[in-house]
Amino acid sequence: MYDLAIIGGGPAGVAAGVYASRKRLKTIFITESFGGQSIDSQDVENWIGTPHISGFDLAEALKKHLQAYAGKVVEIAEGSRANLVEKTGQNFSINTNSGKKFEAKAVLICSGSHRRKLEIPGAASLEHKGITYCASCDGPLFADKDTLVIGGGNAALETAAQLLAYAKSVTILQRSDNFRADPVTLEKVLANPKMKAISGADFIEVKGEPFKPILVYKNKNGETIELPTDGIFVEIGLLPSTELVKNLVKLNQYGQIMVDPKNQRALGVEGLWAAGDCTDGLYHQNNIAAGDAVKALEDIYLWLAMK
Repeated sequence: MYDLAIIGGGPAGVAAGVYASRKRLKTIFITESFGGQSIDSQDVENWIGTPHISGFDLAEALKKHLQAYAGKVVEIAEGSRANLVEKTGQNFSINTNSGKKFEAKAVLICSGSHRRKLEIPGAASLEHKGITYCASCDGPLFADKDTLVIGGGNAALETAAQLLAYAKSVTILQRSDNFRADPVTLEKVLANPKMKAISGADFIEVKGEPFKPILVYKNKNGETIELPTDGIFVEIGLLPSTELVKNLVKLNQYGQIMVDPKNQRALGVEGLWAAGDCTDGLYHQNNIAAGDAVKALEDIYLWLAMK
């Protein structure tokens, strides 16, 4: 029986893991990998104390930080995915993809989120054959080629920035009329002569052949446009990874865990906390996720001390 189970290896989970070790809480730390969504970022510029760091290096730094403090207090189950969290009396049972089960008095969910798929006709059949969801992974395959980016937030602009380093051209398309990305990022990326932006696009389908997709959309005037390309990079948002607790806690309409912002306690069940992208917090960023996890850990420590 562990005092605490932490699920997730991003900034939130690692921050909680470090604090759990310092407070000597017997902890099982369950994660498939380290880094969270940031592992796909070529350059993270807003991780406090580090002006520039790649997503890969950030993931490695998080892992090393936790390992440095873990000792015999925090047991790290790397490579394990938590599939289901259940309440068993006063405690919790966590089932993993390996079939191994862990028992804990308290649980902190830092499971983050995953990418939303482009759900229009033809998109699924061309996934990994011209449609991709990871510029860091697949971008170099499209050197000197024409590329499209679908999305209007910071992630989409960051993907475009990565592609501009080696693609022949980058066209970014979004459904709304105004980009949601930070103005500084938007201005910098759109200033590149290889860059083009299209707003007000109503996506209809993807057709064509593998690695020669054709994006079909309606423009602001209602005209149907067929846009041939070599590769389509999709960045249309994230979905919270909360399937493992959907029958245990209160979720909002977006599937996010509803929490008390004062202490990150999950609504609907005693002994469970959540932090990071999987919650209904108003803002989701690495620094905020880490701070919320530390807040949760402080509350968990006091809660366990009172048991």
